[in-house]
Amino acid sequence: MIQVEAIDERTFKVTVTAASTTTHTVTVDPGYCHQLTGGHTDALTLVKKSFEFLLEREPNTSILRRFDLPVIGRYFPEYEETIRRMLG
Repeated sequence: MIQVEAIDERTFKVTVTAASTTTHTVTVDPGYCHQLTGGHTDALTLVKKSFEFLLEREPNTSILRRFDLPVIGRYFPEYEETIRRMLG
């Protein structure tokens, strides 16, 4: 289960409940959110979908505890294209 809470307009606390529960702090620049979503999806939804993307590829215990959303693309080059399709 993925639970996302807004700390402020750019920062989100994500709790992933699986075999082990993990907590992550994710920052999202509004411009990057708009770039990925075309302005059709809010940052909270983008973060949740991004964690769905990550969890399809690795366990929650392998996800960084603190990161800026574009970092996902460094590890998974298909991230931006895939997330646009997931949100489209």
